[in-house]
This record gives sequence, C-alpha cells and structure tokens, in this order.
Amino acid sequence: MIADIGTVMWKERKGLFRFRGSRGRFLLTMLSPLVLAVVFPWQFGIDWVSTMMPLILAFIVPAILVGLTVPDSFAGERERHTLQTLLASRLPDQAILWGKLAVSLVFGWGVTLLVLLTSLVVVNVAHWQGHVLLFTLPIGLGSLGLSLLTSLLAGGLGVLMSLRSETVQEAAQKLMMFFLVPPILLQVVVMLMRDQLNEVINSINGPQLLVIVIAVLLVLDVIIMLLATRSFQRSRLVLL
Repeated sequence: MIADIGTVMWKERKGLFRFRGSRGRFLLTMLSPLVLAVVFPWQFGIDWVSTMMPLILAFIVPAILVGLTVPDSFAGERERHTLQTLLASRLPDQAILWGKLAVSLVFGWGVTLLVLLTSLVVVNVAHWQGHVLLFTLPIGLGSLGLSLLTSLLAGGLGVLMSLRSETVQEAAQKLMMFFLVPPILLQVVVMLMRDQLNEVINSINGPQLLVIVIAVLLVLDVIIMLLATRSFQRSRLVLL
C-alpha cells in the first residue's frame, strides 16, 4: 500500500500547479506567505515569538495552499479526461485517494513550516537580543499541530468537493464557500451573544483555548477523512 501511495504521489507532484497555467502565479502563490513571514515578525519585534500571530499564520497558510491545490485532485482528472484511465489501473482505491491527498498535504504543511521557520530567522536578525529567540512552547507546539490539522481539514474537504465536481473551478468555489460560511455565521453569533461569549472567553486562558481549538479540528478531521474514504467509490466514479 505504501509503495502504491508513493506511486500516486510521484505522478501527482508533476502536475501540482498544472491547473494554474502560469509560472508567475506559481511564484506569487509561494512568495505571498513568505512575505508575511518577513513583514509580521519585523513589525511585532521580539513579541512575535509569544503572540497569537504565528498561530493565525499556521491556520491561514495551509488552508490557502492546500485549498488551491487539492481541488485538482479528481476534478482535474475529470476535466483532462484521464480519470477513467486512472480508475482502470490496478492501484488500490485507498492508494489513489491518499496519494492524491498526501501531495497537497505535504506541500501545504511543508510551506507553512518554512514560513514559521523564516519568521524566526527574521525576528532574530531584525531584533537580535544577544541570544536566539524561539517560539514559546505553547505557540511552537500549537503552530505545528494547528497547521497539520488545518492541512488535513482543507485536504479532506477539497477531496470531497473534487469528487463531486465536474471542473476544478467548481470544486474550488465549493471549498471556498465552506471556509467563508463559518466565519460569517460566527460574526452573527458574536453580534447576538457578545456578552455571553466574552464571559466564556475571559474564563479560558490562552493555552486552554488552543487545546480546545485543536481538539475540535481533530474531531472534524476524523469525520471529514471518514467521509472522504466512504465517498471514494471506484465503481460509482467510473459511471460518471
């Protein structure tokens, strides 16, 4: 199974940015998070290693990068009329699913770790204090866990949308809507229950809140991955 997943990953890595059709857009996609990794720590100074901003980057960067690449996983094959050929191969169902998913996950999480590492280099160079500045333990571990779980969430959702879409654009739009709707609903809840939410938030310290967020993401990831696994049925896709 591992060898089969590796085969799918090797195939997928070649076309990771194929749907963009532009080397300039590829560079822009890569440079945007790296620019944030320079600007933010430069502005925040030594407080960068202990603020919530690295956690925000750890959520936003993988969500964007995985969200940009994973819609191509199956919808792209359908657009290029290569899905039937892929499904006719002897590769196991799970190898196809996890191989395609893993490429986007490795890319999104890998770039996020590079962004976080770059931010540490920048804050040490720009605000040298005579010793190496590192993220506090909650921020460092939280950023690693949050970025991985966010990558899994975006990847699983992207696969679900891609399986049910005729085009990459359609899959990307569905995925974008999924990420946009919760913040909008959250704003409505905050407006209606501001006082109650303030009491709850004030009663929870930063590390506890981080643990709660990570636990919620973990549960969502498990649910989404189970749904993705159940949704990938070769017999049904062959008929589409």
